[in-house]
Amino acid sequence: MGILYGSSLPVFIIFVCGIGGLAAYATGRAIAVTWRPLWLLFWFLFLLTLAVRFLSFALFEEALLSLQYLIVDYLVLTGIALLGWRKTRTTQMVTQYRWLYTRTSPFSWTLKEGKDDAY
Repeated sequence: MGILYGSSLPVFIIFVCGIGGLAAYATGRAIAVTWRPLWLLFWFLFLLTLAVRFLSFALFEEALLSLQYLIVDYLVLTGIALLGWRKTRTTQMVTQYRWLYTRTSPFSWTLKEGKDDAY
């Protein structure tokens, strides 16, 4: 038993980070694409974390009612989902408002030169 995982590290990496992470990334992307508020992402991730915890319990005999592993899984899935949300939102901003914003990194944008904040 580890601090981050219940049964084994490969199960945690493949199942929670891999499969659950893909679902979390898709959830973050879906929230960004539909322009929904960010707080809704945290609710959906809580539900996804419950599903991942249940599957970990059913498939790998991990503790179902462990608050420690629930929190760890939630934080890992939230981090992955926020990456998907931010990357998608950055792409949206620089493509839909290309006359106003420019991409500074995969996760951020800035106001173009010569544009001011006052309209």
